[in-house]
Parts: sequence; structure tokens; C-alpha cells
Amino acid sequence: MTREMPVLALTPGEPAGIGPECTIRLAHAHPELRLLAVADPVLLSGAASALGLRVGIDAWQPGDEVRGGRISCYPLALAKPARPGVLDPANAAYVVDTIRTAVRLVRDGHAAALVTGPVHKGVINDGNIPFSGHTELLAELAGVKKVVMMLAAGKLRVALVTTHLPLRDVADAITFENVDSSLRITHRELQARFAIQDPVIQVLGLNPHAGEGGHLGTEDERIILKVIEACRADGINALGPVPADTAFTPGRLADCDAVLAMYHDQGLPVLKHAGFGKAVNITLGLPFIRTSVDHGTALDIAGKNIADAGSMYTAARAALDMCR
Repeated sequence: MTREMPVLALTPGEPAGIGPECTIRLAHAHPELRLLAVADPVLLSGAASALGLRVGIDAWQPGDEVRGGRISCYPLALAKPARPGVLDPANAAYVVDTIRTAVRLVRDGHAAALVTGPVHKGVINDGNIPFSGHTELLAELAGVKKVVMMLAAGKLRVALVTTHLPLRDVADAITFENVDSSLRITHRELQARFAIQDPVIQVLGLNPHAGEGGHLGTEDERIILKVIEACRADGINALGPVPADTAFTPGRLADCDAVLAMYHDQGLPVLKHAGFGKAVNITLGLPFIRTSVDHGTALDIAGKNIADAGSMYTAARAALDMCR
């Protein structure tokens, strides 16, 4: 793979969402990509026909070539035919199986990285499969205790200590171990995956005004500050805890390579405002490269021939950059 375009394993995600459409648009608009989709080939063929796009879809098994300008498809069958915009819990196992299979193909060396389309957590749980998100499943499949979810839009990178938790559970999850491992993984991956020799990481406080000296919560001084001090003693260039309401001002962002937020909706609204549709979701701490789109299943526009594959291309492009 060093002499040619690396192969990207791709999971379209929820079959009733825009993932299958975006997969077809991606292959059609970027024939230079070598895509190995793990999906139902009938689903992909139907999406291509609905879009009126000519995209070759080849059945693929290990040992076959993955060619650019087409989609090589490792076939997995849907339990029931998918209808755009209509969720069906019967296909929940199919969605999870595509992720599991794609991870195996990457780890077995058939692809250089994994790119994932959007899934619908609710319908997977409705299918009696406990599922809190890609990030958590990938950590389980890789056998690692801790991974970090990071979204990037251009030079703005936001990593998260906690991911898909109810807000009332977040404070209990802000432990020294959790913040410390998140900060260290982010530092290491910025060096290894992004070639930033001495990354500067701005660490957000949990509470308004980073706790206001303990008057608005004790976690900032009692936990987050202690983590920063420990990491700085080990040579990690960490700043903070920084109040979240001023952390994303241009001056502060100009002086850092990434922001470590304590919870999902603390950091991601700013990032998505800055680059929605052109951002990429990256899982740090895995033994393989994984990127994803920055949007959901968009059931309201599925099948209407208006879905934009820009984020899926950004995810593919980021995966290729990280491969190199």
C-alpha cells in the first residue's frame, strides 16, 4: 500500500439513512479512492440506481483486488429491505455486524484504515443490542480500555473526556484516571498521527468559569488541575483548566493544537458550527486508523437525492493523510 492509494474499509452505517447515498456519491466523485465497503450489495445498487449514478459494485472476498473508480463490496445481507427514512430494528444486527467485519478486515491487513458512516443508536438499542456509539464499540473490538473521540475541522481539533453520557452522569465520570488517560492519549496521537512534535493542548474546565475558585464546583481544582500538573511534569504541554466560554476565542485557539473538552456538548457545538459537513470524527487510541462523518443519519432527507457526501470525503481524506 505504500506505492499506491491505500485501501479504505467503509461502512455505510444505518441502511435507512443517507450513508448508502453518500457512499455512492463518494465513489462516483472520487474515482481515485480504493473503497472496500462492508454492506449489502443490493442496498448499494439500489442507492446508485435511485441517484442515477453509474458506479460499479464488485463482490469482494479476501485476496481480491480493490480497484479505484468502483466499490469493492464484502457482502453482508440485510435482515429486511431498507426503506429510506424508515428505521427498522430488524436491521440493527446488520449494522453492528458491518462494523465488526470492517474492523476485522482492517486488522487483518486488507485495508489501511476504517471510515464509518452514520448509525442510529436508538434503533440499534431497539433491536435489543446494547450500543452507546461507534467509539465505545471500537474500543471493545480492539481490546483497549480507553479511547478518545476527537472531531477536527481544519486546524480546530476537539477531543472529549466523556462521550455519549447523560449530562447528569458527566460529573461522576470526571475522575483523575479518566481525564489523565484522555489527555495522554490525545498528546500521543497528535504526535503519532498528525506529526505534531510538541502539541499544545488546551484543557477545559468542567464548571462555569472553571469552577470560580471552588464556588461553582470543585472538580476543576480537585481533579482537572491535578491532572494538568501531573502531565506537565511528564513533558506534556497542557494548559488550563480553561473556562469553556472563552476557550474558543481566536487568540486562545491560535496558541493550541487541540482542545480537550470534558463532555460532548461542551466542545462539539463550536466545532460543528465552524465546520459542519467538512469535519471529521477520529477515534484516538486504537491500534488502527478510524475516521467518520461528523453528521447523523439524516432520515428526513434520505432517498431525496440531496444528501451531501462532503463529510464522508473529508473522513476518507483524513484517513489517507493519517496513513501517510
